[in-house]
Amino acid sequence: MIRLLVVDDHPIVRAGLVALFALDDDIEVIAEASTPDEAVAVAERANPDVVLMDLQFGAGTAGSGAGATRRIRALDAPPYVLVLTNYDSDADILGAVEAGASGYLLKDAPPHELSAAVRAAAAGESALAPVIATRLLQRMRAPKASLSAREIQVLELVEAGRTNTEIASELFVSETTVKSHLAHIYTKLDATSRTAAVSEARHRGILR
Repeated sequence: MIRLLVVDDHPIVRAGLVALFALDDDIEVIAEASTPDEAVAVAERANPDVVLMDLQFGAGTAGSGAGATRRIRALDAPPYVLVLTNYDSDADILGAVEAGASGYLLKDAPPHELSAAVRAAAAGESALAPVIATRLLQRMRAPKASLSAREIQVLELVEAGRTNTEIASELFVSETTVKSHLAHIYTKLDATSRTAAVSEARHRGILR
């Protein structure tokens, strides 16, 4: 029996997932959590085999799904984490994979695909939605045209209106490093300004 922890801030979504997995003979939802902090605490206490993790939580909620994934994967005998989200931007995908997620699915996935992904994750295998696998392959085939995880971080902060000084402080790097990242971003996106870079990144699906 695969022991599953469901993490989502919407009660209706959690109820739907619990009902869905009740149809599987080999998967049991042993606990639920509605915030990143709660997810980490429950994962440590309940010892699930797999955590089904949302990425985005309501305004005012501390932390993120990616941050919780990283903390859960750092536990002693950590469970596998399978991301289930509405978002498929490069920033979301890379953040989750770098945090240690074993799989990444979108919430419009058919039920049988979701169950199969939980089984794959429990077996230590990767479970990526086809569209996500395609995006990652495209990044591997054209790395020079793809933004690095750090460049995406910088661009997300630019999008949020941060200055170079603020970005440097938040990422614990020098302003010179930030300017260097921005120069690479402009080249890769064929942009000449911060606004143009953000606009092009949204168009390409790099930013949400």
